[in-house]
Amino acid sequence: MGKVKNPRRVAENEAMAKTRMLRTSPQKLNLVAGMIRGKKVEKALTDLTFSNKRIAADVKKCLQSAIANAENNHNLDVDSLIVAEAYVGKNLTMKRGRPRARGRFGKIIKPFSELTIKVRQVEEQA
Repeated sequence: MGKVKNPRRVAENEAMAKTRMLRTSPQKLNLVAGMIRGKKVEKALTDLTFSNKRIAADVKKCLQSAIANAENNHNLDVDSLIVAEAYVGKNLTMKRGRPRARGRFGKIIKPFSELTIKVRQVEEQA
């Protein structure tokens, strides 16, 4: 008598990876996620490798995780994968401060984000 298997959260031709607690604002992370949406995974990896944005390395790591999940867990063909979705959410916000002149307090906000990437296998058009 075993446990009932959880249903998949993505379709049969999709795989997903999620990264939490990325130390950047969601707005900045969304700029990098927008660069790879809808592209083939090889092109997306190349774009992230040569991007000047600091957070691009973490986005690349998440994309590589999604590709590995597609290959190893769901038996999808890596050469025919595209980035179907890449979306960003808010996470924790650390609140820090700094003493300022005349007894005031300067608020310092340190936001964190989370990133979800879904890759989908598409049939090649011949």
